[in-house]
Order: sequence, then structure tokens, then C-alpha cells
Amino acid sequence: MSLRRRIAAVAAGVLAAPLVTVALPSAPAFAHGYVTSPPSRQAQCARGLVPCGDIKYEPQSVEGPKGLRSCNGGVARFAELNDNNKGWRVASTSRSVTFNWTFTVRHRTANYEYYVSGRRVGFFDGGNQQPPATVSHTVNLGASGRQTVLAIWNIGDTGNAFYACIDVNAG
Repeated sequence: MSLRRRIAAVAAGVLAAPLVTVALPSAPAFAHGYVTSPPSRQAQCARGLVPCGDIKYEPQSVEGPKGLRSCNGGVARFAELNDNNKGWRVASTSRSVTFNWTFTVRHRTANYEYYVSGRRVGFFDGGNQQPPATVSHTVNLGASGRQTVLAIWNIGDTGNAFYACIDVNAG
């Protein structure tokens, strides 16, 4: 191949690369993680146990800014998760409960927090590392009776967190 043809081929490749990159379909933004056991409110929605609207299709998408204390993570279309009268199933547990997270996208993790009635009852450092596909934490709730636990997964490389509420009756 002559030098002129080589230069033309390289130039054509350089010019075509941005067009090909833009034309290729991008991967959908599947988000990200939620508590599957005991079943969080969004897990109950996904299983069809409670009628919930859009969250049924996106239980892993309850993402909002860090620092919130709401079941819906501030996402208006998931407001039903904040409704304590919705008929959520209550898991019978001991005072010490193991919460299991399932991740569809594994972001670097700052930490995990667990709250009952605004009081933090659990904290686990994520070391700013990418978690495995599932993570479990055992938390002592400190009290018996019916409680709603707010579980929060704080992402390490963004200002966002993922939120899940779990209704338990601790014995």
C-alpha cells in the first residue's frame, strides 16, 4: 500500500470513529440496589404482594441525595413507599436482624446506615470499594415490637444514596 493510501485510510478511520461511537446503542441505565430480605417495601411491590405502581418494575431505583430519611429517597413517583397505611407485610424477626442487599449495579460504597424512628441503629463502612452482588449486615434494633427500618446505601463516588424501608416485628 502506498503512503498516500495509508494516510487516507488512517484519516478515514479517525473521521469515522466519532460517528460510529455516537451511532452505537448505549447500555440502559439500570439502577442499582435494594434490600431483598427481609422484604423491603419495594421488594414487596416487585413481587406483587402490595399494589405500588411504577416501583413494581424498578425496585432497585430508589435513589436520591444523601442525607434523606424517607422510604422513597425523595423520588415523587415512588411516594407510595412512604405510606405506612399501605398494607405492607411485616416480617417477624428477633431484635437482631440480618438485612440482605441485592445489587444490579455495584457502585463504590461509602457506607450503609440503618435507622429506626430517626435513630441510627447500624453503620457499616464500605471502604469506598465496589461491593459483591449481595451484601448482608446484622443489626441489633435495640427494641422489640413493630418497627420500620430505613436502610441506606451511601454511594462512594457520587452525592447519592439508595433507600429501602423494611417493616419488622422484632420479638
